[in-house]
Amino acid sequence: MDDRMFRTAMGKFATGVTVIASEAEGEVHGMTANAFMSVSLDPKLVLISVGKQAKMKQVIEKSQKFTVNILSDAQQELSMIFAGQLKDRQVVFDSFEGMPVLENSLVSLACNVYNTHEAGDHILYVGEVINLSLQDGEPLTFFEGKYNLVSS
Repeated sequence: MDDRMFRTAMGKFATGVTVIASEAEGEVHGMTANAFMSVSLDPKLVLISVGKQAKMKQVIEKSQKFTVNILSDAQQELSMIFAGQLKDRQVVFDSFEGMPVLENSLVSLACNVYNTHEAGDHILYVGEVINLSLQDGEPLTFFEGKYNLVSS
C-alpha cells in the first residue's frame, strides 16, 4: 500500500473540522485539524495529532496549552485559512481562559497538556479540558477531501 492509497482510505471516514490554536511568547498560531477525539470523561481529556515538523508543535511545547475550536458550517473559510489554502487573511482571536479561540465556533475547548506521545511522524497531545464554551449550530464536516455541510 502506498501513501496515496492510505490517504484515500482515511478520507472515507467523515470527520468534523477543528482549528487548534495556541499562544507562546505573544504569538498566536492556529492550524486546521480533523485528527481530534474525546479520550476520557474523568478526567475530561481530548486528543489532537500534530505533525512533528508543524509550527504548532513548537508553540504547544512552549505554552503547554491549546484550544480546540469545533467549526460550524459557516466557518469553512477559517478552516481554509488555517490549512494554508487561503493566504494573506487576518484572523482575530477571542480569548477564553487566557487562550486564543475563534468566535462563533460550535465548541471551544481550553486545554492544558496532560500527556504527549510520539506516533510516527506526529505527536499526540492529550489535553485536559479546563473549560469549554458551547453554542448551537450545524458542524462543518470533511469527507473524501471535500467539505460537506450537514443538512438537518
